[in-house]
Formats: sequence, C-alpha cells, structure tokens
Amino acid sequence: MAESASGGGSTEYIQHHLKHLQWHVGDGKFMTINIDSVIITLVLSALFLFFFLRTARKATAGVPGKFQTGVEMVVGFVDGLVRETFHGRSKMIAPLALTIFCLVFLMNFMDMLPVDWLPGAWVKGNELAGHDPHHAYLRIVPTADLNTTLGLSLMVFLLIQVFGISHKGIGKFTAEAFTAPFHAEGTVMKILLAPANLLLRVIEELVRPLSLTLRLFGNMYAGELIFILIALMTWNSLFSSGMTYVMAPLQFISGFVWTAFHILVITLQAFIFMMLTVVYLSMAAESH
Repeated sequence: MAESASGGGSTEYIQHHLKHLQWHVGDGKFMTINIDSVIITLVLSALFLFFFLRTARKATAGVPGKFQTGVEMVVGFVDGLVRETFHGRSKMIAPLALTIFCLVFLMNFMDMLPVDWLPGAWVKGNELAGHDPHHAYLRIVPTADLNTTLGLSLMVFLLIQVFGISHKGIGKFTAEAFTAPFHAEGTVMKILLAPANLLLRVIEELVRPLSLTLRLFGNMYAGELIFILIALMTWNSLFSSGMTYVMAPLQFISGFVWTAFHILVITLQAFIFMMLTVVYLSMAAESH
C-alpha cells in the first residue's frame, strides 16, 4: 500500500513527491539547482557510456550475446534514420542521435519505478540519520523537470547554430537570416523584406527549443503525476478496511494499464526528441 513519504494528507503526499532536492547557491529561483535531477542524469549518462563502450570493446564477429544484439539493433535503427534524414556532412550526427535517444529514454524510464521506492528510501535514510523526513525531497524523473528539458533543448539550439555556420560559413549563414523565406530579386525589395525575414527567423529559432522543451516536459510530468494519483488509491489504507480490498484490485489494474501505455509514451518521446534534433540540424545544414 502507498504510504505518505512525509505524513499528512493526500495533498501533502502529492506536494512532497513533486518537490525537488535542491541546492541554493544564492538568492532567487535562478540560483537554485535541482540536485536530484543533476545526480540522476549524471548516473544514467555514466551507465549509458559504460555499457555501450563495454559492448563496443567486447563486440565479436561471431554469434553476439543478447545485450550486444540489442545494442546493435538500436545503433542500426538510429543510423538508418540519420542516413535518411540528415543531408549534410558530419560524422557526429549518428553518435549524437544515438546518445540523445538512449539518454532521454533512460531518463524517461525512471518513471517506470514505483513512485515510493527511491523517495521512500531517501525519507527513511534521512530519518535514520536524524534529519527531518518531512523535508527529505527526491524526484527521480529528470525529464519531468523543466530545467532538464530546457537544458537539452538549448543544447540542440546551439548545435543548430554551429552546424549552420560550419556548413555555410558565417557570411552566408547571416545573409540567410535577412533573405529567407521571402526571396526578392532587386536590392530595394531585399532591403524592404529583410526585417520581416529576420523576424520570422528569430521566431523560428526560438520556437524550436521551446517546443522541444515543453513537449518532453509535459508528457513526462503528466505521466509522473498519474502514477502518483494511482498510488493514492490505497494511500494509508488499512487491511481491516473493506475499501482496501475494493481499491487494491482497481489500483493494480490501473497501474498495469498505465504502465503498459506509458512504456510507449517514454519511447515515443525519446524518439521524437531525437528525430526533431536530426531534422533541425539537417535544415540548418541546407541552403535556403
């Protein structure tokens, strides 16, 4: 049965699960770091590098093991998509796409863990250490943190600019901001259309990271919240209560159905983030 990590009512239970373990390095919200998101992201990144590098070093030409087969399937799948989508010249696109897909998937997959496992263990650890368990916060899904998805999207935004400049040169890259999408022949018309082209270019460049950020964050935050609400179905229930035996089967069925559906969601969101990144980089490398 779900138990409140901090005591109190159901509202406190939800609020406790939605608060981050934070480190305040100064005054104001912009001087606050969500330590739980940072640590879990670093741990997942290290695990990804360890297992993929280990698999690459131990890869054999003979009959591969199950893990090597799985890695090869993912690598081949991503490489095929990149070859079909990216039309520029770069050897780093496929490794970049693979890293984005796997890392985002791993961060999303943390939502598959029962909502009270790690946060509950963190609360218990703080209690045993003599700290206040009511303020022992921990969120384990980095992509349900807006800061994480914004950071990933800003990375993609910077890569778009780098790829555009590296493929076109600084002169042509800058000129395109004033001459596309509205093209003109005469010098006067080019000058007249330049402000509109620049405005549309700025909007286009800003919308890309914004859409990447909100799409991934929205889906993962909603998924995390639904798991919390499912856990509340038997929250603080007693075995002596008849409602416990009514709600427990409903909780199991709801959790099973949502988990099965959410596996598709977390995979699809990782795929979409990867594909949009490749598409945006391909568009940046093309001349307009």
